[in-house]
Amino acid sequence: MTIALPITARHKGFNRAEIVDQNFTEFVKLWQGEVGAAPRDDRPVLSGSALDSRGFRELLESQLISRHLDLMARVLRVQNKVFYTIGSSGHEGNAMVARLTRHTDPAFLHYRSGGFMAERFRKLPGMDPVMDSALSFAASKDDPASGGRHKVWGSKPLWVLPQTSTIASHLPKALGTAVAIDHARRIGRTLPVPEDSIAICSFGDASSNHATAQTAFNAAGWTAYQKLPAPVLFVCEDNGIGISVKTPNGWVANNFRHRADLDYFFADGLDLAEGYAQVQRAVEHCRNTRRPTFLHLATTRVMGHAGTDFEIEWRSIEELCAVEATDPLLRSAAIALESGLYSKDALLALYEATRKRCFAAAEEADRRPKLDRLDDVMAPLAPYTPAKVKAEAERADYADARLKAFGSEDKLPENQPPRHLAIQIGQALHDVMAKYPESLLFGEDVAQKGGVYTVTKGLHKTFKNTRVFNTLLDETVILGLAQGYANMGMLPIPEIQYLAYFHNAGDQIRGEAASLQFFSNDQYRNPLVMRVASLGYQRGFGGHFHNDNSIAALRDIPGLIVGCPSRGDDAATMLRTLTALAKVDGRVCAFLEPIALYMTKDLYEAGDGAWQFGYPAPGQAMPLGEGRVYNDGADDLVVFTFGNGVPMALRAARTIEAELKWKVRVVDLRWLAPLNDAFIAAQAKSARRILVLDEGRKSAGVGEGVITAIVEAGFGATPLERVVGADTFTPLAGAAFLVLPGEADVVAAAHKLAD
Repeated sequence: MTIALPITARHKGFNRAEIVDQNFTEFVKLWQGEVGAAPRDDRPVLSGSALDSRGFRELLESQLISRHLDLMARVLRVQNKVFYTIGSSGHEGNAMVARLTRHTDPAFLHYRSGGFMAERFRKLPGMDPVMDSALSFAASKDDPASGGRHKVWGSKPLWVLPQTSTIASHLPKALGTAVAIDHARRIGRTLPVPEDSIAICSFGDASSNHATAQTAFNAAGWTAYQKLPAPVLFVCEDNGIGISVKTPNGWVANNFRHRADLDYFFADGLDLAEGYAQVQRAVEHCRNTRRPTFLHLATTRVMGHAGTDFEIEWRSIEELCAVEATDPLLRSAAIALESGLYSKDALLALYEATRKRCFAAAEEADRRPKLDRLDDVMAPLAPYTPAKVKAEAERADYADARLKAFGSEDKLPENQPPRHLAIQIGQALHDVMAKYPESLLFGEDVAQKGGVYTVTKGLHKTFKNTRVFNTLLDETVILGLAQGYANMGMLPIPEIQYLAYFHNAGDQIRGEAASLQFFSNDQYRNPLVMRVASLGYQRGFGGHFHNDNSIAALRDIPGLIVGCPSRGDDAATMLRTLTALAKVDGRVCAFLEPIALYMTKDLYEAGDGAWQFGYPAPGQAMPLGEGRVYNDGADDLVVFTFGNGVPMALRAARTIEAELKWKVRVVDLRWLAPLNDAFIAAQAKSARRILVLDEGRKSAGVGEGVITAIVEAGFGATPLERVVGADTFTPLAGAAFLVLPGEADVVAAAHKLAD
């Protein structure tokens, strides 16, 4: 509905926020429509509407709260009392979605969700959307959502998981949560929400075009096509513009109306009386059918993208006035007056009382404490309780489950002869899944095939398709599913087939999974252990996609734990600790498995079997940060390395000892993030010479962190050399060994240190 605005709204020199504010007041004062008899609370607000009078009044109040929070933020940002001005003005109709869903329906919201939040706050008594929002706007330490770390829409009791996403990167985990809700029943797990819950996910029309959004829509359809429940309500709030780029008229409807297995509904988010039934149909359809549902909610955007967006500089005054005429609060004002529920004076009084309430909350929030200590800022990022993690990692009270998983006492892995890395990772995964009935292992090819390198062989047969299953070929979806399962109380172990493939979906870990504890002040967690076939030295096979050493991309993710074993027994004890870290402290973990060592059995010569090891029995676990030292006490040369570098360094050490008569100590870091600086310093302290062997690229590897730890500990004067990969992609065939470090390079570096 387009509404004629008073002439003052057309004045070019006005602040547009002031114009929008003034429009409401003048619209109410000048309104001349017919007034009906005020209906009872349980009667339709207007004839034919599915929305009753009580519901309308409450939705109107939620809309006004959202609007005045926006207006308050625009005013107070220039006083440095508010630090966020992306507003919800024009999107207040999303309050209908909140009213028609439950507070136990997990919600993943984009930043224009003020109306939704104000309305959802009604679901639980004693909560104040105005004060909570004001604390968040002011970045106050008392903010109940993020503790002052960011302006987020979030609430633990209301099941709103905080998002800072602007480009729809939250859609995959919303879908994952929806899938997890119904999957839990199939594995006999108790959910933290009712079994008929749905997941709600809102985003803008511009964001619907993003690759991450499209992959979520595709995966939702792929899931529904196979008759698997995926009760996600995708709410596309279509305001026709993304910052300054317009969405073509009709694009969203044309793009989504006819998609198979993504059920489309339209709702007028600008008109509460008209749109309520339309939203209701979409919500009920999603809940009852358990199918992915696309709700196309018509909205508008008034007051610009954010406080720094001066639309008058790039939009005509005529266009701005036309947009402001579609303001949903003007339509709500008309309904309020036409229905007889409010007089002009009463409606204006409510408007001004809401303004006063928001400004009073903002002033109080400004007086509240801010984060002023680094330790407080970082506290929720990477919680770690060593004693509890150790106890959980070493817990071995699941003997019956182990026997069932492995088949008999004789078949228990600790009763088998020494084996190589691939076998022992598979055995460790059997162990972990027996220990944690809530664990799930999934990815491309992991089920019947047993993975590209047969590492997961036998798991599908043992734990069946409900706990070990293949996904579609989409790393973003794999990691989105992992977060969804974690949200619903399960312990996901997703596999990324190669490290190079992780980079297709890195934001699911960096921007979403690893940030959730930080931005929710540790109220929400994404415990998961991501397995990745990694690193190089595949004898020239596969080129750069199968020989990827870009560990720096993982080490740069705040809070992420990265472990990399070089041998089978270490893999088992490390995996126990990683799952305990996820279980106890909610940590997001990456387990890098060196592909070239999967099948390695020998160390020095063919047939020696020196790189096969006995399986560690339950009760043994590797503490976070603990390295392994070979030839402890040998101080002539200390080699720091990891992964493929460990057996390489051990072989090179023999040559160095023969040629230079040095005693060589090899230090396997094992944990790559966080690096254990104290351990590195302790090993460097007695070293006469140091060599850092890092197969990563020269400009971005692990070695820089090792050298920094050595220097900062005061041992920078110790003679040091670095053997590292070249700054290039890895080619095919024998050329691969020209760009990766080799044993000869290690020996040559030792001789250089001898000069």
